[in-house]
Amino acid sequence: MKKMDRREFIKRSAQVGVSAVVGSALYGSQRPDALSYTLEGDLIDLSVVEGPDFFRTTEMAVAQLGGMEKFVPKGAKVAILPNVQRWHPGTFTKPDIVRAIVQMCKQAGAAEVNCLSWLEMKNWESTGLDKVLKEEGASLKLIASEEADFKTVKVTNGASLDEAMIMKEFYNNDVFIDIPITKDHAGNKFTGTMKNLMGLNYRVNNRSKFHKENWTTDVNAIRHLEQCIVDLNTLIKPDLCVVDATEFIITNGPMGPGDIIKPHKVIAGVNRVSVDAYCTTLWDIEAKDIIAITHAHKRGLGNMSLAELSIKETRL
Repeated sequence: MKKMDRREFIKRSAQVGVSAVVGSALYGSQRPDALSYTLEGDLIDLSVVEGPDFFRTTEMAVAQLGGMEKFVPKGAKVAILPNVQRWHPGTFTKPDIVRAIVQMCKQAGAAEVNCLSWLEMKNWESTGLDKVLKEEGASLKLIASEEADFKTVKVTNGASLDEAMIMKEFYNNDVFIDIPITKDHAGNKFTGTMKNLMGLNYRVNNRSKFHKENWTTDVNAIRHLEQCIVDLNTLIKPDLCVVDATEFIITNGPMGPGDIIKPHKVIAGVNRVSVDAYCTTLWDIEAKDIIAITHAHKRGLGNMSLAELSIKETRL
């Protein structure tokens, strides 16, 4: 694939027009939404790498999709979104995974790597991610919880959400890499790539729009939350998803502490529905029981049928 310089990127983005979907503006028709070409020319939907060295497994997971240069043109500004909701073991994206992502972006020629969040600095310091970002030359941009720092975006044909409020700083980037940890969730029992996008949405909007009373126990409230997550995902489309499934909680999520399992896997893919569906296979849940996954599949955001996907699994 021919890489674009910054001038060419800007030209193509202008031709596409104003869009809330960062990834589609960058790549246009150059790459399919669900399939990724490896360097060898094989078609890969999901890249899964298992091993005790989380930095190396992350490198290999992206390499099996063709390498970071396939997703990050030279001169691009890259936004990354790790999960640092809490600092208990198995609740946040591992520092080695974030370090590998930042290094690969820099090696691909990224002009900037910007980590975006409205969480407090203590979340970043207590997880060790603040140190990693500093060491690797990435910028940690903490967005104030002020309405003026967020852009109101209408949801067209939303199932439950009429509008989102996405941080304005997000739109100053060219490429978006979603880097969640998969884990238990108090309401629907699962969180992954799609739910992680709530980290870009205004905290007050998350609380007032997404969460109804008894959202952890009431079936209708849980369905509403899940449909809001999918509605949000119609506005934002990651260029790449890299999921921490190395060590994560399977109880008392998403904050923890909780019981931990250790699959020692990193999963990478373009399509978040497929990635999330795979992640459910790592513990005692099924994709068909997760409303956000089934709803996103039905709405055409991705394929949850793993039997129809090309999955490359490697053990280091």
